[in-house]
Amino acid sequence: MRFSQSDMLQAMSDTGMIPVFNHIDIEVAKGVLDASYNAGIRVFEFTHRAVNSLEVFKELYTYAGKYPDMVMGIGTVFTTKDADAFIESGADFIVSPALIPELAVFCNSKEVFWIPGCATMSEIFQAKKLGATLVKAFPGNVVGPAFVAAAKSVYPELHIMPTGGVEPTQENLKEWFDAGVYCVGIGSQLFQKDWIKNQQFDLLESKIADTLQLIKNL
Repeated sequence: MRFSQSDMLQAMSDTGMIPVFNHIDIEVAKGVLDASYNAGIRVFEFTHRAVNSLEVFKELYTYAGKYPDMVMGIGTVFTTKDADAFIESGADFIVSPALIPELAVFCNSKEVFWIPGCATMSEIFQAKKLGATLVKAFPGNVVGPAFVAAAKSVYPELHIMPTGGVEPTQENLKEWFDAGVYCVGIGSQLFQKDWIKNQQFDLLESKIADTLQLIKNL
């Protein structure tokens, strides 16, 4: 693997945010990746949400080679078959919307960093038993910052990343970081449809940079 788990965790902590993105057009994906990197992003999550996600990710991963310090992960993975295909394509880490024991076992056997989705204390408990060091609080807009604060009171050493409904605003980000999150994953709230459709990557770069600065100030 290009990065150790501790290296990836450090990169996530340093920026405090992971963009979560998917698109069927590789050229759009490249533009988004460039804008993200130029804004200061060093961990990027592409999601497996389209029929050609594997093909796009393969090409995007190759393209990202010009950024040797960019960690490239794949999200929305439910099966070991998909995990294997994306790992073969270079994925540095695997993210799942749910806690899937067989996926955890598989990634552990491959020594690949995996991040399970959890929405209850029971799921967090099971994730820890399976070796998770970072869990995704998902859906973030459903579980909320209060869930993160409660989970951290029981497992203070556990790193938690909310994804889903996290907003790139000072008010919302402050709620999450005050609750004790390690970093946040932001998708649709960051990637405005018009910007992506019109390939206005300069506007996206500016928005990401502003959001990273908000997080740094917090």
